[in-house]
Amino acid sequence: MVWAIVSIAVFLLLVLVVVVLYNRLVRLRNRVENAWAQVDVQLRRRYDLIPNLVETVKGYASHERATFEEVTKARTRAQEARTVPEQAEAENMLTAAIGRLFAVAEDYPELRASENFQQLQSQLEDTEQKIAISRQIYNDAVLTYDTALETVPTNIIAGLFSFEEKLYFEIEEPAVREAPRVQF
Repeated sequence: MVWAIVSIAVFLLLVLVVVVLYNRLVRLRNRVENAWAQVDVQLRRRYDLIPNLVETVKGYASHERATFEEVTKARTRAQEARTVPEQAEAENMLTAAIGRLFAVAEDYPELRASENFQQLQSQLEDTEQKIAISRQIYNDAVLTYDTALETVPTNIIAGLFSFEEKLYFEIEEPAVREAPRVQF
């Protein structure tokens, strides 16, 4: 009789541990998905600003057609990305294309002085900051989630219920990754 009660108590304790660990993994996975949704919001804001920026620059530099097409193609590719690695690659291309667009704008002082261009540039810079912050929050959530998947005892529960590792959202930032070259 005592043995049966102890067995039932141990069984119930194990079930409780499994439920608690499972719920923790679900909460962590949901945080990752919510963090990605916040990144997505900022990326969409960026995509909405780009056509206005391109049109503003077109008014001053209509002969820079290749640059405008490159920005448009990169924006479309970024909007169509479905996975985190695809999104990162597309964002790298879009960032480079926007950089070239701003390089074109540098050749037109009257464009840089226009209020519309300045507002768009300011909004884009603000959005880039928000993307960086959202990306950091997402990557922190992924770190917490992936760590839980790899540590005992949650790794056992994760394996039983097919929880999968999430990928970091990494964008190449050449200026940050490479040491600056100094030449005399």
